[in-house]
Amino acid sequence: MAKTVKKETKEKDPQSDIKILKTKKQYRMLFGFLLVLLSIAFLVSFISFFVSGQADQSAVDSLTDRSEHVENWLGKFGAYVADLFIYRGFGVASFLFVKLCFLSGAFLLLDLPIRKLKNTWFWDLFAIIVLSITFGFFATTIPELGGTIGYELNQFIQDYIGKVGTLLGIAFAIVIYLIFKIKISPDAIKTFFEKRHKDIKDDLNGLTGTESGADYNLEEFAVKEEEELDEPTLKPSQFEINKELLKPTISNPSEINLEPTIKTVEPTPTLQPDTSESELAKQIIHTKDDAFVIEQAPIEDVIEENLAAKLVSDFGEFDPTLDLSNYKFPTIDLLKEYTSVGITINQEELEENKNRIVETLKNYKIDIAQIKATVGPSVTLYEIVPEAGIRISKIKSLEDDIALSLAALGIRIIAPIPGKGTIGIEVPNKNPTMVPMKTVISSAKFQEAEMELPIALGKTISNETFVVDLAKMPHLLMAGATGQGKSVGLNAVLTSLLYKKHPAEVKFVLVDPKKVELTLFNKIERHYLAKLPDDSDAIITDNTKVIHTLNSLCIEMDNRYSLLKDAMVRNIKEYNDKFKARKLNPENGHRFLPYIILVVDEFADLIMTAGKEVETPIARLAQLARAIGIHLIIATQRPSVNVITGIIKANFPARIAFRVTSKIDSRTILDTQGADQLIGRGDLLYSNGNDLVRVQCAFVDTPEVERIVDYIGSQKGYASAYLLPEYVGEEGSSVNLEFDISERDSLFRDAAEIIVTAQQGSASLLQRKLKLGYNRAGRLIDQLEAAGIVGQFEGSKARSVNITDLASLDQFFNNEQNND
Repeated sequence: MAKTVKKETKEKDPQSDIKILKTKKQYRMLFGFLLVLLSIAFLVSFISFFVSGQADQSAVDSLTDRSEHVENWLGKFGAYVADLFIYRGFGVASFLFVKLCFLSGAFLLLDLPIRKLKNTWFWDLFAIIVLSITFGFFATTIPELGGTIGYELNQFIQDYIGKVGTLLGIAFAIVIYLIFKIKISPDAIKTFFEKRHKDIKDDLNGLTGTESGADYNLEEFAVKEEEELDEPTLKPSQFEINKELLKPTISNPSEINLEPTIKTVEPTPTLQPDTSESELAKQIIHTKDDAFVIEQAPIEDVIEENLAAKLVSDFGEFDPTLDLSNYKFPTIDLLKEYTSVGITINQEELEENKNRIVETLKNYKIDIAQIKATVGPSVTLYEIVPEAGIRISKIKSLEDDIALSLAALGIRIIAPIPGKGTIGIEVPNKNPTMVPMKTVISSAKFQEAEMELPIALGKTISNETFVVDLAKMPHLLMAGATGQGKSVGLNAVLTSLLYKKHPAEVKFVLVDPKKVELTLFNKIERHYLAKLPDDSDAIITDNTKVIHTLNSLCIEMDNRYSLLKDAMVRNIKEYNDKFKARKLNPENGHRFLPYIILVVDEFADLIMTAGKEVETPIARLAQLARAIGIHLIIATQRPSVNVITGIIKANFPARIAFRVTSKIDSRTILDTQGADQLIGRGDLLYSNGNDLVRVQCAFVDTPEVERIVDYIGSQKGYASAYLLPEYVGEEGSSVNLEFDISERDSLFRDAAEIIVTAQQGSASLLQRKLKLGYNRAGRLIDQLEAAGIVGQFEGSKARSVNITDLASLDQFFNNEQNND
């Protein structure tokens, strides 16, 4: 009977960790408050010592005598502390202890890292010792200045190097403090004096330069003329330049000063009152030979930068989460905790597999120098180092023979393992271990991940949490046979983002042709989902609506690129950073852009029903949407050429392959074999254009997802889902819009009045105001267009309204009746 040894992997209880953290924080606050009070007590007792210290001198040694009276403001305790630190200690330098205690207490109260005070403690203690030794020279006249310790240290040093040597040592210590603590350097002193000298020289030149009238600095002249004259234009004939003085005089290699002498012929410049405002921002002064052209840079950019800095200083950076400032992320307790999550190591199984591998290779005259095993959740990796002279291809060809000897399904040989110089043989465990979503979400690697869109997929063979960034993929293709874990993988991806991103930062467009896989996420429609303005359901299950949604995403992509162009940035991260810094004006159409993630559960079904109408927008989004924050996650069973074309597939470098039935399917997904040797039940291969990583996908069950979406849906959300731009297909232009007046809708006049009052024509407006369905509201818009009340369709913009007010609308209806 096999001896089973449990590898103890104690999972820490998150609740216990939280309690420990709270207890530690309480102790920090208590100790910090104590230090602050102690610093105040020290300060009061020290000041009181210099007021009444002589009177308490005799009472310090009789503190236990209650009849003894002291003058210190803190009583006998204050008298004793002051005598200990000032008279018997370091003298007036002891006041620095007040500062150190106060800073330490404040750091503990504010929960700041106390290690940042290490440098302050060192240099203040250094200053206390130096000051006490320095004031030790005055011990005979004012002993309180240096204290007993300062006097004794001073005398001790004088015994060896004398008084002069002691003074020199103190001077050296002061220099050390100035250089290393205050950061004073010879260059800084030199720069300071040079700057002062230059300022004085500039002031003198400013006082004497305008008196002579012969020598002008051309730049100063231009600035002066711009300040004094409203719109000057100087003719070239007004100046004669001494060309011999055009040679630059170089006093410093980094500064070149050009000061030509200009002989004034006509000192009064000519004014042109018709100069435009644009010329004022860029004034040009020409000389006779056009030797100099001085342009003043436009100041609009500087003004905008200063305005943005002022707004940030007054109001802080823009916070996109303010609309849902009380939103709380889902807690880890919502995920199910499984009992058997530790990896079970069967020593006998490992030894048996090792012996069979070595024996099988030895049968083919392949000797092994070293072999070791790494146990994962579902697969064990055996790393072997062959003897010198063994060809790797020979071991690779024995894949089926090793599988036969081990009697195991899904043997995969990695020859060689990248970066290790060994050959890997992956063997499935007899008792695979499930990876719960709770262990992945609560792992430090996911919680501390500094990624834009972190996704926790599961655990690798080495039992490490595997976290990737969707923003860097930038699109993800998931494929695998039916029942191998694609839908669970999608739920794991969505759950990871729900635990990490605020509703203001990410939106999902969910396409579910199966109609049952993603319907749970309907409850978070007003938090995380995006949809078309006229759709009632945020989860798209109708293939005809998918076409409109994809084209609407293309319109959103184009609109976002226009915003990036206006903001002069290259990607969504730079744009949002600039918007948060209040450098972009919302009145110009700028807004905070959330990430949009399109999730398609079964892409092959869309291609079979819609074909090219789906393929074209998907291809556009795959090629262009990365920079503006629109990312695609597409799941399908087999991404063959007739399902995903080469153009689309080339833009999906990140791929996840679950188990497939043949090597051809594996090559179709990963461009290499390996997916056909997986064992199923969430076993996957992840590729991002380079090496393959084998991961056991985290398992998240339907009840867990339901608890998460219920928790989010019960909180305050936005007024509606994130609305994508309105899109009307090309077939709308070929429809006959001529309607007989007798066939008009009964609400035609009410709809016309609403449109004219709002001065914008859209079906969604009629839906809200008249409480209609999309079809009837669309017919009303078509009838209004046929009557000439609203204009034609203009893409994402609302239709124009041709009638300005209700009086004109009444006149329009009266004319219609008269014509009839």
